[in-house]
Amino acid sequence: MSDTQVLLLPGWQNSDPEHWQSRWETLYGDKRVEQHDWMRPLRGDWQVQLEEAVLATDRPVVLVAHSLGCVLAAAWALHSRHTHKVRGALLVAPADLERDDLRQLIPGWSPIGRQRLPFAAHVVASSNDPYSDFARSRHLAADWGARFSDVGPLGHINAESGLGNWPEGRRWLQELQQLKKD
Repeated sequence: MSDTQVLLLPGWQNSDPEHWQSRWETLYGDKRVEQHDWMRPLRGDWQVQLEEAVLATDRPVVLVAHSLGCVLAAAWALHSRHTHKVRGALLVAPADLERDDLRQLIPGWSPIGRQRLPFAAHVVASSNDPYSDFARSRHLAADWGARFSDVGPLGHINAESGLGNWPEGRRWLQELQQLKKD
């Protein structure tokens, strides 16, 4: 058993059973941060749910975020006094909620927090993600002070991408889990 608690941060509409996040929850016992409303996400409410999940564990935390979950992690880090509990964050396919179509679809999440994250982070992006331009994902990684990995043309890096249990992503998570606080 790892000395960290993995908190899964799904995006809008949650992660379906075939999504790699759901598979990791089943296979490894990672904990999903449940939200009150997956269809109409409220930024403040989602941040409170994350804050409560971080405070509920006595172990260091590693965040594993997908899509809107990445934007949540950045927003939470800007306001929380408990970021010291986070060892790292794997931020997969961050959605560009500043884009006009997405800002209208999911209101209240723009602007995206662009501050350097107070913990290690690794952004993983696809070259053909329909919810974020590749260059935009690279810029978010730079703003957040995160390592950046290009996984090629995998769409939104979700169940439709055919990743199964996504062992490559799990290896990146394990790298974050092994980081030690100074």
